[in-house]
Amino acid sequence: MLFALKVLTVVFVAVAMALALAHALELPGKMRLAKEQYLTIQAIYYPGFTIGGAAEPVGLLLVLILVFALPAGSVAFWLTLAAFLALLAMHAAYWLLTHPVNNFWLKDLKPKGLGARFFAFDPLRRVEDAGTPDWIVLRNQWEFSHLIRAALGIVGLILIASAAMV
Repeated sequence: MLFALKVLTVVFVAVAMALALAHALELPGKMRLAKEQYLTIQAIYYPGFTIGGAAEPVGLLLVLILVFALPAGSVAFWLTLAAFLALLAMHAAYWLLTHPVNNFWLKDLKPKGLGARFFAFDPLRRVEDAGTPDWIVLRNQWEFSHLIRAALGIVGLILIASAAMV
């Protein structure tokens, strides 16, 4: 049972990391786009990345379950705990840096159902309170937040994969 949990955890963490890495790999090309092109492209991520993004909280939860399932003080325990912290930081980067900007990109798209509720959730209300923000500032925040998230996701994946092999 523990082996299956480890494999499932690695898969979910890998998907979460892959989504952030995909965005990070687009950065060089997207930074060359004019405003109209960039704003058009931002709308293509919904709903695909939103659906795939469910892997992130599930992966985080699975890692936390593994923390409690492993013998405290073991190498696997410490690697798993470190993976949890890296993935928690990745998740926090989404909510603090990426998500508020997503709301701005999608304001004209008007997602429906669960997507509408998800994107409406923004406890900090930073973009709304900013009036009409500079699109370049938002672009940079969104793009570089994915570099941060990809780096944290890679660290988390390496740690959880290492823990699974110990």
